[in-house]
Amino acid sequence: MSKRAYTYRLHLEQVHSPQPDSSQPEPLKLEFENHDDLFRIISLMQQRDPFVEPGQATEFAIGLKLFGEVLLKNRQHPLFEEFGPAFGAFMKRLKSPDPA
Repeated sequence: MSKRAYTYRLHLEQVHSPQPDSSQPEPLKLEFENHDDLFRIISLMQQRDPFVEPGQATEFAIGLKLFGEVLLKNRQHPLFEEFGPAFGAFMKRLKSPDPA
C-alpha cells in the first residue's frame, strides 16, 4: 500500500433482482487505493447536486473516481489511448466553477 494514497474498502451487495428466480451472488469486498480523499469528493458532488435523482451525485463520484484511478494507473494501456485526452478535458470541465 502506498503512503501517498488513501486506502478504501468497498462492500457491494445485491439487495434486489428483477429476476425473482435468480440466485443472489456473494457480496463483493474490494480494497483499493486512490490518490484522492473520496469522502471529500463525494461531499462536494452532493453539494453541487447536478442530477435530478437523489443519490446520483454519490454514485457518479464513486464510479468516476474508481474509473479515473484505474485509467491513471494504466494511462499507457492501448484501451485508453483515445479516451485519455477526452477524460482529462472532462475532468477539467467538471472541476470548473460552472461545469454545465
